[in-house]
Amino acid sequence: MVRPTLRHVSAACLLGLTVAACSPTIETRGNLAEKARLDQIRPGVSTRDDVAVTLGTPSTVGTFDENTWYYIGARTEKTAFFQPEVVERKVVVVRFDENGTVADIQELDQSAGQQVELVERTTPTAGRDMNFIEQMLGNIGRFSGGQGGVRQPGMPRR
Repeated sequence: MVRPTLRHVSAACLLGLTVAACSPTIETRGNLAEKARLDQIRPGVSTRDDVAVTLGTPSTVGTFDENTWYYIGARTEKTAFFQPEVVERKVVVVRFDENGTVADIQELDQSAGQQVELVERTTPTAGRDMNFIEQMLGNIGRFSGGQGGVRQPGMPRR
């Protein structure tokens, strides 16, 4: 029979921590509507109240059309210290007619999205960049009210 030594126990603990750190963390954000719940909504039959009970309140309502509800959700996986990776993203668009009955329901997935490239430019400004020391020393005596200070309008000179 082999007796575990401190070295063996430490190695087993280190291996366990390493494996645990590599397991992904799964997060769901927003309202990721399941297929079973979406199948309960019937165009021409279901009303706003039916949709609210089945899917919950919408993530957002159309800006220019209150008769369009959006349910937006995403599922991400993050392993250790790496950036999260989007595993699933879905947008459900529910359109109602004037009577509040579902006219159309549409599912959009990641393939319907577009990548937007961010611009790295900066807007030029007047003046100059000052470091922390220059900012701190530049304010010395500025608000003391002495000869070197800034005089408020309407205040007499000393």
